[in-house]
Amino acid sequence: MPYDTQLSIVIVNYNTKHFLEQCLYSIHAATQGLETDIYVVDNCSTDGSIAYLRPLFPEVTFIENEKNVGFAKANNQAFRICRGEYVLMLNPDTVVGEESLRSLCCFMDEHPEAGALGLKMLNGNGVFLAESKRSFPTPWVSFCKLFGLSKLFPHSPRFASYSLSYLSADEQHEVDILCGAFMLMRHEALNKIGFLDEAFFMYGEDIDLSYRFIQAGYKNYYIPERMLHYKGESTQKVSYSFLRRFYGAMLIFYRKYYIQSSVWMNLAVRTAILFQALTAPLVHIFKQQTNGKKMRRVLVVGRNASFNDVRKYLATSFRRCEYINLWNLDEERIASAVCRKNQMKRFTDIVFVYPDARFEQMFLLMDLMPNKQLVYHIYHRIPHFLISPGK
Repeated sequence: MPYDTQLSIVIVNYNTKHFLEQCLYSIHAATQGLETDIYVVDNCSTDGSIAYLRPLFPEVTFIENEKNVGFAKANNQAFRICRGEYVLMLNPDTVVGEESLRSLCCFMDEHPEAGALGLKMLNGNGVFLAESKRSFPTPWVSFCKLFGLSKLFPHSPRFASYSLSYLSADEQHEVDILCGAFMLMRHEALNKIGFLDEAFFMYGEDIDLSYRFIQAGYKNYYIPERMLHYKGESTQKVSYSFLRRFYGAMLIFYRKYYIQSSVWMNLAVRTAILFQALTAPLVHIFKQQTNGKKMRRVLVVGRNASFNDVRKYLATSFRRCEYINLWNLDEERIASAVCRKNQMKRFTDIVFVYPDARFEQMFLLMDLMPNKQLVYHIYHRIPHFLISPGK
């Protein structure tokens, strides 16, 4: 079947205005030289996302829903009309590298057996996100995940199969499950296996889709190409409704593929939900109290001409700020910072200035210096706004 474009990009938005703006800026840079069609499906946002973004990105097709129809159904709306040989399902709270999409389309060209591929996702602390590569959630694999055995034995193929933590994150692998935050798919294969199962309102649909690619004889690949994923900035991960939907999606998957285990899994999932519902809010409160007390020591990574404006902006945005220093890109490359890890440890926040620094340069430093106590931000010089994890 002939396609009109090389790549279709589909993003579902719900109240993520500036995260989506940043995502679209990264897509604009990453699709230079590619024939693309881009769709944003808005699930009845109340933050003015579409009115704000439509004039900034006239090349994007915006689809506005009158109610929140869920992640799967919203994606399917765009899947039915997109025209690319390859289809990228992408979260709005992501940032992709300038060269990534072109190289990934080439990979798909060279690997006709590939149904889908995913990337090496980093969070706002530079920490690798384990859901970048996963195995099938069989009853045993899910048991190890739900009851913490995978964390106790992260290097064991027997106990840590859920996130495949025994496989290097810096090497290419053939895997079972990819993350729906970034899933590049062969359009022909997607049409063959069917779109997202709309029984999954939110969470779990990527597991189901990955599973169906494998069932149809395709391969799913994990590629160690860096990207940034803020991991659900529009959701409240400590709320009971989040936990119910997240683990409820697991039950839907089991009823669909492991009906003989669904009774056992129902009990296990309910136990996990109760435990998480009791402990997660306490952990969240503790983190908030800890973070609220520390003094910020900020390093701005940008050019000298940008520093004064950025410093003024941060002085009003950051509370309890001890000092704001500059890593001057007119004089030194970002990669040079890695050679000074001991000096870098004194900072609590690193603010990249875009477009002074390229997104791929940011990912490089974040990947080489992951730290749960260090927060990476991106300041956009034009227009002026700051993206921070959890904001």
